[in-house]
Amino acid sequence: PGKVPTALVISDLAQRLPRARLVTPIFNEVKRVLCNDGILWVNIGDGYTSGNRGYRATDKKNPARAMTVRPDTPEGLKPKDLQGVPWRLAFALQDDGWYLRSDIVWHKPNAMPESVKDRPTRAHEYLFMFTKHERYYYDYESIKEPGLNGKLRNRRSVWDINTQPFAEAHFAMFPPKLIEPCVLASTKPGDYVLDPFFGSGTVGVVSATHQRSYIGIELNPEYVTIAAGRLRATKEKIIKVAA
Repeated sequence: PGKVPTALVISDLAQRLPRARLVTPIFNEVKRVLCNDGILWVNIGDGYTSGNRGYRATDKKNPARAMTVRPDTPEGLKPKDLQGVPWRLAFALQDDGWYLRSDIVWHKPNAMPESVKDRPTRAHEYLFMFTKHERYYYDYESIKEPGLNGKLRNRRSVWDINTQPFAEAHFAMFPPKLIEPCVLASTKPGDYVLDPFFGSGTVGVVSATHQRSYIGIELNPEYVTIAAGRLRATKEKIIKVAA
């Protein structure tokens, strides 16, 4: 009682919840448990319509993406359209009462190449910052970055962060450097961080490393096993450093 999350970091939404309007009821529950001065961070990738073609090649990072029949083109879109999933979700949440405070571009310097010749290769995803109210807790000092004159400045809205491979899983995972600014700016030591799509547990690892408590929700048993192992290792490392 009395202990509620103050920052929420949502992961892997593009693959799990492709229809923006179907997501808003989930975020209503997020809003219910988020404290009044808390922040919601949402990372979501985008995708293209398949054009009803019948084959998708395997992906080294995610073999499950391979398929013999591609899904139909969604209503209202054309074959080969960029779906615009991130902004559709952002506007849906905004319509549902969330304050959309920032759109951060996660630029991936080491982005995977794409076998396309009729458009630029994708090398970014969006990270949206939402709040429940006009006023909220945000520690900008904790995430300042070096400016051109060598002095620290307020962090800009384009973050250059490499993707990070993870040998234990066949799916892509968050790099901790993407999560750290969200946790540091949104919370104080001892606060709670909730990730309703916990995946491999990166949000929990970063939270524990920075003396935050965390709550993770994950339905996939394989991911739960991976996350539990990573969190145990993080706890042991923290205890060793403290000793």
